[in-house]
Amino acid sequence: MNETKTIPSTDAQNNFGQILNDVVQNNTRYVIKRRTIPLAIVLSLSDFEQIMANQDERQKMTHVVQELGHVYSLGETVQAKVETA
Repeated sequence: MNETKTIPSTDAQNNFGQILNDVVQNNTRYVIKRRTIPLAIVLSLSDFEQIMANQDERQKMTHVVQELGHVYSLGETVQAKVETA
């Protein structure tokens, strides 16, 4: 099973070589965050090919992306006032 790790973007930038080695040698997946918001996933080409070829793996990755996805919600919804007679 592939391990998925999260890492801040500055750490990813400063340790990119080590991340690439971990991704290629150990099939580790990295979710890169900026200011706590997940923005990108780094995974090996062979891992990506496996995900694309396998329906179960695609569903697992979809679940990971949905769980980490950021929901933007600025302001509040204005609801019309309902008047009763």
